[in-house]
Amino acid sequence: MSRDTSKDLRSLFIYQVFVRNHTQEGTFKALEKDLSRIKRLGVDIIYLLPIHPIGEVKRKGRLGSPYSIKDYYTINDQLGTLEDFKSLVEETHNQGMKLMMDIVFNHTSYDSVLIKEHPEYFYKKDGEFTNRVGDWWDITDLDYSKDKDLWTYLIDVLKYWASLGVDGFRFDVASLLPLDFLQQMKVSLKEAYPNIILLSESVHGGFCRYLRNQAIACLSESEIYQVFDMAYDYDTHPYFEAYLNHHGSFQRYCEELLRQEEIYPENYVKLRNLENHDYGRFAKMVDGNIKKIKQWLALTFFSKGATMIYAGQEFCDKHLPSLFEKDVVDWQGHDLSSYIKALNILTKNNLTAYGAYEILPQSKDVYLGYYLLNEDQLIGIFNVGLQRGKIQVPLEDGTYYNQINNEKIKVKNKQIDLIDSPIIIKN
Repeated sequence: MSRDTSKDLRSLFIYQVFVRNHTQEGTFKALEKDLSRIKRLGVDIIYLLPIHPIGEVKRKGRLGSPYSIKDYYTINDQLGTLEDFKSLVEETHNQGMKLMMDIVFNHTSYDSVLIKEHPEYFYKKDGEFTNRVGDWWDITDLDYSKDKDLWTYLIDVLKYWASLGVDGFRFDVASLLPLDFLQQMKVSLKEAYPNIILLSESVHGGFCRYLRNQAIACLSESEIYQVFDMAYDYDTHPYFEAYLNHHGSFQRYCEELLRQEEIYPENYVKLRNLENHDYGRFAKMVDGNIKKIKQWLALTFFSKGATMIYAGQEFCDKHLPSLFEKDVVDWQGHDLSSYIKALNILTKNNLTAYGAYEILPQSKDVYLGYYLLNEDQLIGIFNVGLQRGKIQVPLEDGTYYNQINNEKIKVKNKQIDLIDSPIIIKN
């Protein structure tokens, strides 16, 4: 991991936005009108899916994927103008938040400006432009081994957007980019913009193995942390999915969470999230069960690392907006905005950023973990399986208060009764 990464980043709350589908208008100006509401959630960073023009050749759907990029230096005019984007950045800063852009440096569209101007920058097979991953048939891959001028070009892209006030970059499928390039990128970018935040979308371990078996280079999570400040939680995600799909145990998921304490640098920062634009809405995964949604949200905010929600999650939207069509977020669902705001206040602080962290194994589908810093302790008990019975807790007998709703929690014989509400106790 980046040695100079601050543990303070563990206290970040990130809000992911797909501008096209955030509002009926689908523009920067319409999003700007929503900034004050987003700020009230407690958000620190607004992260935008790619905002560049979308390729037309081999386009998926009518409007195309924002990850099929035609020009790194310009704005998709359906979202607005460059001046509109600058205004969004300025107003985001005025609201006390930062703005992060999605960067797609593994590939471009088949009709990109770059492929026309520098065809030598691209991967070819049998003399034809193509990609290494078959399902991504609307894009063609860059080839970092052919021409180092490509490296300079892409680094300059980052510097350009940073010069406009962009505070961070989320790198799409960062595991597929060469480590040497990423290291050079980081040195050059941070030299010019030392406070820029670098977030990696690392890939699932199984996908990494698959690519390597196809002789396609893929960075491991440990390599990712040599460059990036934060990384996606995709190393534990298969165990999360397995539990929700009744193919694995919650205990195994907790074991994988705790394993991160052993295999990553001491200042590692994970990005915890229940959903994003790729893998679906959590409300749908649990059939709209509000009790389970609240338990898992509390666990997500409490878990060690930064937290991200995807726009609409605060209203328990069950529908994942299409990447390829106009498909607006449903803002009419069950509103958990106040609950999310409260969780953010309770769990984003020096104690959770710098404290010793432990997860205690349970025989039930219950998470029991705590942070300890000096004399302060924060304990989280999240009954994700809505189990019944008692569990042992690391507390002396007595009455405590649930910091989430101020209800009394009684400890007797160092045990508590399991309830349907998530519990956070400060001791």
